[in-house]
Amino acid sequence: MTNSDPSDLLPLPVAQLHILLALTAGDKHGYAIMNEVEALTEGKATMGPGTLYGAVKRMLKAGLIEEAEERPDAELDDERRRYYRLTGPGARVLDSEIARMEQLTRAAEARRPVAWRRPDLEGLT
Repeated sequence: MTNSDPSDLLPLPVAQLHILLALTAGDKHGYAIMNEVEALTEGKATMGPGTLYGAVKRMLKAGLIEEAEERPDAELDDERRRYYRLTGPGARVLDSEIARMEQLTRAAEARRPVAWRRPDLEGLT
């Protein structure tokens, strides 16, 4: 994705968005990413290993994340764990996705009062 326009990858699948957001706080291994996603969403979204590692594989291939070379001291961590980090292109894609979602939210907010006036939607508010 080195010379690509970040918007070419939008909209991001939800799992990829959550992973990129989780990695903004620093390098993490898979289980820590899953925990961060749950914390970021206040428990409303959980990610299982199949979803996580499928998304990680696609994101590695696209250059959005990379495997971190530096690892914690072996005595403090399991040497089998792989750590992932956000790349520059990944940060640009995340920024573009956030901007896209902000624009969509503004459009939705502008239309909300219109929906309230529709008789077929009475009682939904």
